[in-house]
Parts: sequence; structure tokens; C-alpha cells
Amino acid sequence: MTPQDYVQQKAAASGSSFYYAFLFLPAERRAAITAFYAFCREVDDVVDEVSDPGVAQTKLAWWRTEVAQAFGGQPAHPVTQALMPLAGNFGIEARHLLAVIDGCQMDLDQSRYLDYANLQRYCHLVAGIVGEVAARIFGQSQAQTTDYAHRLGLALQLTNIVRDVGEDATRGRIYLPIDELQRFDVKAHELIKRGAAPGADAADFERRFRALMAFQCERALRTYDEAIALLPAVDRRTQKPGLMMASIYRTLLQEIAADPMAVLTQRVSLTPLRKFWLAWKVQALGRW
Repeated sequence: MTPQDYVQQKAAASGSSFYYAFLFLPAERRAAITAFYAFCREVDDVVDEVSDPGVAQTKLAWWRTEVAQAFGGQPAHPVTQALMPLAGNFGIEARHLLAVIDGCQMDLDQSRYLDYANLQRYCHLVAGIVGEVAARIFGQSQAQTTDYAHRLGLALQLTNIVRDVGEDATRGRIYLPIDELQRFDVKAHELIKRGAAPGADAADFERRFRALMAFQCERALRTYDEAIALLPAVDRRTQKPGLMMASIYRTLLQEIAADPMAVLTQRVSLTPLRKFWLAWKVQALGRW
């Protein structure tokens, strides 16, 4: 299997909505974003799939060394072998990859976030930097497009956090800020148990949880609007893949807002056909 085959399979196997945005890119740009996305998946999988924290730490340390060696001209992993020939063409730097690793390191070091400011730091590393690299690959021409990419990355990550509330809680991770849980009187143990404690008032929990999720969804939706407002008109055409992601994830967020209790018991998602349709509308009609 060639490095190119490896990253293609990694990207496709993830089932991510990002894959649908890649389909409309020219070959070289598609190859670059696919390789970079595969890198992000590899590093993220260290945290999600390795149960022993010590082993996960060792694997992340290996990836740091691999990034240094790759940018020194000696990539060993299929992902970096696929990415390195294209990195220079699109301004991808070692600091970008190391920032993504730093974000995954935060997942090993902490499972709670005191407030929104702390959460934003995490989102910047695991999503804002990813947005910055993606914007470069897609073909940005204006410096302000980086601000748009960071803001869009935040919106996408906030959507992920909302979607995965139940799933993350079962892993002992709660990304919703502690001060916001306190504001809406939702307890961490209720999220971990995915509902009110036995004998407690289930209707009261549902009321509190719905209010918390309405706040989270409204902020994320507002962040999409803020991101789009930052995108320079001259770069709207090249940044269509990002707008495709915004369309898909915003639609997903609206579905969650309509039925927030669902995130406690299932992974809410859109069908592949619907994702493709939303992506096509942006590509062909410029409507997101």
C-alpha cells in the first residue's frame, strides 16, 4: 500500500463530514488535505483508542519526534510520507502539526474545563489550527482568511462537543465548562449516567439539561455567523470546502437543538446522501 492509498483509506474510513468537502477539490489540494486530515486522525486516535495513559503519552511523544524527522527530510510514517512532498506548496509548517499534538495532549492531561476561555484554548489547538492549515490548502489569498478559519474551527469543535456530550461523558470527559454546568445546575454525574440519578426527578433533569444545551447550541450557531462575517469576499470561492463543512455541521447542530436529549443516548448524525447534498449546494449554488 502506498502512503497515498493509506491516507485515502484513513480519511474515508473515519466517516467524517470533512470527506465530502474534499471531493470537490483539485487533485493536488485534495491530496494535501487528505494527508493532513489523516495525520489529525492518527493523533486523535491515540487519545480515543489507547486505554493506557502511559502508552498514549509514549505514542504522542513518538509523533512529536516523527514530525521533527519528517520536516528534516526523513518521514517514517505513511501519513508524513504522503504529506511532506506537499507541505511546502501549501505553507504547512511543523508548528501546525505540533499544535494538533498539543491539543490531544490536553485530552490526556485534563478532562474538565473551568470556563469558556479555557475551552477555547483547547478548541484552538485541535480545530482552529486545523482550520488554518485547511484554508491554506484550499487557496487563501488574504491574511484575514486565517481569522475566519480559526473562528470556523471553533464553531465546528463546539458542534462536536455538543454532539458528543453523552459519548464523551462515558469516557470520563466533560468539555462543557464547569461554570456553565453550575449556571444551569447540571451535575457532572448526571452527564456520566446520561440522566437523572435513580429516584431523582427525571423531568427536572430534562428541563435543566435542555436549557444548558440551548445555550450551547445558540453560542455555536452564533460562532458560525461570526466566522462567515470574517471571510473576505475575494476568498469565498476558494474557501468553499470550509463553507461546505459549515453547512453540514450547522445543519447537524440545528437538529440537535431541536432534540437535545438525543445526544445522551446516541450519536446524532446526517445521512451520507444529505451531507453530499449540502456540500453540492455550496459547490454548485454557493448556498450554505
